[in-house]
Amino acid sequence: MDQIFAKRDITLLFSTRIIRLFCYGFLSVILVLYLAETGLDEKQIGLLFTFTLAGDAGISLWLTTSADRLGRKQTLLIGALLMLGAGIIFILTNNIIILIVAAIIGVISPSGNEIGPFLSVEQAGLTELISNERRTKIFAWYNTVGSFATATGALAGGWLAQILQGNGWTQLESYRIVLMGYGLGGILLVLLFLGLSPAIEVTNRTSEVKHTLGLHQSRNVVFKLSALFALDAFAGGLIVQSMIAYWFHIKFGIDSGVLGSIFFGANILAGISALLAVPLANKIGLINTMVFTHIPSNILLMLVPLMPTLPLAIGLLLIRFSISQMDVPTRQSYTMAVVAPDERSAASGVTAIARSVGAALSPTLTGILFSIPALFSFPFFLAGGLKIIYDLLLFREFRSVKPPEENAKL
Repeated sequence: MDQIFAKRDITLLFSTRIIRLFCYGFLSVILVLYLAETGLDEKQIGLLFTFTLAGDAGISLWLTTSADRLGRKQTLLIGALLMLGAGIIFILTNNIIILIVAAIIGVISPSGNEIGPFLSVEQAGLTELISNERRTKIFAWYNTVGSFATATGALAGGWLAQILQGNGWTQLESYRIVLMGYGLGGILLVLLFLGLSPAIEVTNRTSEVKHTLGLHQSRNVVFKLSALFALDAFAGGLIVQSMIAYWFHIKFGIDSGVLGSIFFGANILAGISALLAVPLANKIGLINTMVFTHIPSNILLMLVPLMPTLPLAIGLLLIRFSISQMDVPTRQSYTMAVVAPDERSAASGVTAIARSVGAALSPTLTGILFSIPALFSFPFFLAGGLKIIYDLLLFREFRSVKPPEENAKL
């Protein structure tokens, strides 16, 4: 019976990942275009994204650090309701104050990537259902299906908007239809999360020790990882998918359908790269895989704006995405491996929040840089350089801290 529940829960968690990332990709290609169409300028959009990511950090910190004690299923349901609420408000108004409030409280993704408490709690739940030896492989597939879903969502959102415009809809109306699809995704998540069993919850809880943000024995490791992940996320927040889409739109004048196609290909390649991380991690270790694949990826990122033509810029971006996600399942697996079972939601949550805080600070800076013609491409260079610094610091601090499966090989 336990195996039946485990298989069903794994299927449900993969399904919610697919639906959620489809919705994030669906929205990401048109979100900046939609906000610009409602009358917001580049600085206001950057500020809104900063509040979106900052609000996500606060809400997710509260939810994920309590999830192991209050219930992972309940936490996931709250997140789905927040996603639905944010989608509805973004449809109904273009008032910057109301949008900022919705961005702070709700769950909406400007990047096409994970946001909210979902990733942390789902991965903690998955770790209860699988062995240490299978963890990195399962996380790789979890990230791959998410990347494929983001890719499909970006393709669908971009082309849906363009097809609607070709049939007489205004740009604003077509973008609102995409936002409605995002809200529908929140409803589907609520229905699926209701089907999860108690098997995803914590089985061994250490209640007699003092907790800090849901952490006890692993707090120092988690805080150190969090600081490094925040630096990486700050750099990544400079070039979120919506901002890259806007850069291509302004730089080369391409429309939403072509943008959707670009990010479809990019996210498919990113998903494949997550799978390729598994055999590499088995051979050279999780930390080495994270660092040795991330550095060349960021060198390629810095080369994108130097390309003189659209095909070359797209080609280099796609090559970059083909190795860009090899650090993601390895990073997630490593975090789950080096903490106690009853710290997993909190550890994943705290590190995710650190990433959200880091990412929240940078879109405003990108908005400012985009508004200055001479600095329009500078976010690519700044992001790549900071990410390389993160890689070097991570390698220095954690190359000797091994997960259980790597210690077993020694």
